[in-house]
Amino acid sequence: MDQPKSSSRRNLIHAAGAAGALGALGFPAIVRSQADAIRFGHLTPRTGFLGPLGEYAVMGVTLAVEEINAGGGIMGRKVELIAEDSVNPQTASTKAERLIERDKVAAIIGEISSASGLAIAQVAQRNRIIFFNTGCNSDELRGKACNRYMFHTEAANTMYVYAAGTAHLRDGMVKGKKWYSLTADYAFGHDLLKAAKRFMLANGAEFVGDDLVPTDAADFSAYLLKIRNAKPDVVVSNLAGAQITNFMKQYLEYGLPYPVAGFAFDTAVAWGAGKANLIGIWPLVWSHQVKTPSAQNFIGAFTKKYGKPPDNQAWGDYLSTKHLAQAMAEIKSTDSAKVAEHLEKGAKFDVLKTREGYYRNWDHQLMQEMYTIRFLPAAEIKNQWDIFTTSPPVPATNQSLEIIAPTREDNNCTMPA
Repeated sequence: MDQPKSSSRRNLIHAAGAAGALGALGFPAIVRSQADAIRFGHLTPRTGFLGPLGEYAVMGVTLAVEEINAGGGIMGRKVELIAEDSVNPQTASTKAERLIERDKVAAIIGEISSASGLAIAQVAQRNRIIFFNTGCNSDELRGKACNRYMFHTEAANTMYVYAAGTAHLRDGMVKGKKWYSLTADYAFGHDLLKAAKRFMLANGAEFVGDDLVPTDAADFSAYLLKIRNAKPDVVVSNLAGAQITNFMKQYLEYGLPYPVAGFAFDTAVAWGAGKANLIGIWPLVWSHQVKTPSAQNFIGAFTKKYGKPPDNQAWGDYLSTKHLAQAMAEIKSTDSAKVAEHLEKGAKFDVLKTREGYYRNWDHQLMQEMYTIRFLPAAEIKNQWDIFTTSPPVPATNQSLEIIAPTREDNNCTMPA
């Protein structure tokens, strides 16, 4: 199994490998000398509670760069990947500055923490360098904190809430129902809770409990007692990373009878929890069960390289890298202002789903389909990866992609100069 190198040191990847999904993007067959390489910086947390997701992110971006170089690079120039552990907002900001000033990267890709994503975005704006956000969900990054050089492959919290909320409405779990929420106590969680409450309250739900949970919390017994006393109709998770695994394990051990739902999820969390340790319906931006030809090409290449299927975070970092390379190839330039302009004009991209996607010009959100997953009972699980089923795409094929995304009224973005 070919695994990325340890995050304990700086990784400079001179990638060359088998071409796969999304093809060679029309690049010339001959790659120029390494001295003329285009450098991409990659920042993601590889330690801490988001570390397991970060490892998948590194796998995804590494595979993408290998495929780009195997297809001839970008305008005949090889891509070099400089990968760093971002760990926290201060470190993310410092390393972003270093990638730009010392390493002369043409763009930065990555991040999962919304707080760290904001720190990177501020550096990118000051230096006028493209930043592709691959894992930060916060609506605020697309609204109040938006900027000209930040683009979002990851879905916004509102998109996750709409996907899950639609399923809960269908199942009669919203109108007139009492909800109890647990929310990760940092920027992502606060933003997700706001989006969840807006949707649920508008559709007739009532929140009877609402607790903020520290990101390093391991013991959920106090929260479980509060849930038992509140007797809600539904328990909802706005947690993140390892928080979800720890909470769900203890919830099932405690034997509470209330259905569980969630408004954000990552496949790696489910796999880390193991078979039959999660229940309920959760939203997902992409699943390894998507059957489109390009998705299957990506899944095949990833599984061949790493010995396991990709999760949604690997998808995000892989896709962002491919979109960045495609945009540069189409405009025949690595200039960030020109790349931003090209994306804002509605360039279309394969997103490894049923429909093509595009980056919306006013907030730079990738317009794309979403999914929900439903966890299977133990008796129906056939392997360690397929422990859930994936819904058809949301919205339906006859609906606009825009209906699931934040609106200008809810999340206005004014791009700084």
